[in-house]
Amino acid sequence: MTDPFTKMFQQMLSQGQEMARTFNPALEHFDLKAVEKMFPTMPADMLEMWFGRTFNREGLDAKTRLLVTVAAMTVQGALAEPQLRMTIRHAIEAGATPREIAEVIYQMGMFGGLPAMQKALEIAQGVFTESEGKAQP
Repeated sequence: MTDPFTKMFQQMLSQGQEMARTFNPALEHFDLKAVEKMFPTMPADMLEMWFGRTFNREGLDAKTRLLVTVAAMTVQGALAEPQLRMTIRHAIEAGATPREIAEVIYQMGMFGGLPAMQKALEIAQGVFTESEGKAQP
């Protein structure tokens, strides 16, 4: 990154933080990663409602729905980082392999661009590593 870009990026972050403080002072110290640690995946009943039989009685199975969601979030880029991590975790639980998830992300590079694809792959790799660590005794 260039120095002017770094300065501009920092300025944008500062402005966003100032806006958050203005709208809701409690958001100043809000830590999304802490919330994600408390709830790494959606509760089963909520997952069933969104991706299971409640809203989607027939058609795509949960694994396919989650892979489609990974695709959509990849195209959004860094805007959906926590949601993408959670969706990748759910896709793995629904039977998707790391290879399938990576293929979906690669395909979205055509639509969301290479930076969005690269960011999504980095996020996915972190989830894969995290999942491997939990699988070991």
